[in-house]
Amino acid sequence: MPTTPQLYILLFSLYWAQGLPVGFMTHALPVILRAQGVSLAHIGGFGLLMLPWSIKIFWAPWVDRFGHSAFGHYRSWIVPTQLLSVAVLIGLSFLPIQTLNQPVYLLTFFVALLSMNLVGATQDVATDGLAVNMLNHQQQHWGNTFQVIGSRLGFIVGGGAILWALDWLDWQSTFLILAGLVLLNTLPVLGLKEPQRLKQISSNEDAATFRWSKIKNYLAYFYQDQHLAAWLAVLITFKIADGLAGPLLKPLMVDLGLTFSQIGIYVTMLGALAALIGAGLAGLSLKYMSRASALLSFSILKILSLAAYAWLAFQYEAHTKIETWVIYLINAAEDMISAMLLVVMLTLVMQYSRKALAGTDFTFQVALMATVSGGLYSLSGIFADVLGYAHYLLAITIIAILSVVFILRWMSCLKKPCVDTIS
Repeated sequence: MPTTPQLYILLFSLYWAQGLPVGFMTHALPVILRAQGVSLAHIGGFGLLMLPWSIKIFWAPWVDRFGHSAFGHYRSWIVPTQLLSVAVLIGLSFLPIQTLNQPVYLLTFFVALLSMNLVGATQDVATDGLAVNMLNHQQQHWGNTFQVIGSRLGFIVGGGAILWALDWLDWQSTFLILAGLVLLNTLPVLGLKEPQRLKQISSNEDAATFRWSKIKNYLAYFYQDQHLAAWLAVLITFKIADGLAGPLLKPLMVDLGLTFSQIGIYVTMLGALAALIGAGLAGLSLKYMSRASALLSFSILKILSLAAYAWLAFQYEAHTKIETWVIYLINAAEDMISAMLLVVMLTLVMQYSRKALAGTDFTFQVALMATVSGGLYSLSGIFADVLGYAHYLLAITIIAILSVVFILRWMSCLKKPCVDTIS
């Protein structure tokens, strides 16, 4: 069994490797496409790339059920998927950015990124299963803090550093560096020896629970009483505002006149640095306040950050001069608050995951949020084209306020006699 620091370093490295390609797709790609003159509607359509993160629940039970016990149940999934990600990144390095305006190359680019997301989503299932089983209750909030820090660092490199590097480094070298970093972050898991109990759980659990005829019984766990039904409602509504706003924020920066370097360094990288700080603050705050109180408090802060973006959009449409430091500050604040919320939410997701079905339960909850977010992401560009930045972001802020109602309802259920122990 690894020591606590070794466990945190392991999770940090795995989520960093996972965040590198995701950071490119969520932060750098919308900027690159917008700079090439792609419409907001088409940029929103690229949200389909994130589909594997929404549907990974369909193969998560297989990750829980099958694995090579001698090599390590979850490790036997993590190592191959890491190496496949490296292979895809190397392949992408041979696709010049200048050809993205040609349909054949654009389709190839889309398929390669979709493949990388399929691989990354599978790695995420295995990593989440490993984390749920290896972290005890007292370690969960710090484990998820290191998870968010690792993934945000991946966003810094995969999103911000890519944009910055493209101003002075060629496309192939940039992607080869990304591939090298993913490979480097595979080293800690190579030395991991999974505890014996993980292998026992993997082999002894009745996998028949996940036959298609039993899916209804599985889902019943999440609506069997008021407590869990209220939590399910929180999961469904939690990412609505993010999904609607996600594709618009970076293109807004382009339309505000910021350069690739400014967006890469002062928006994406500075924002990710703020997120690292936010993740640390969230982990620290959970030592002094309940998880429910933290979720409510940080959700209110999130509403304020969205309102600040709406204000920024109104200033833009009124052709009012905006100091660049104000843009950077609003972006950094939103990224920091989002990271704080994410740490709390993932800690709660882990709390509601049963150890015997770790990868599946964790994946189901995260995939549910991703499905809502991803579906709205794909439609958001169309709504924004119709309403314009300002009114659209104002509407999102109002929706975020309404979503707090579901958190309050869940908190009220916590005060009633409910299922308190997740086994």
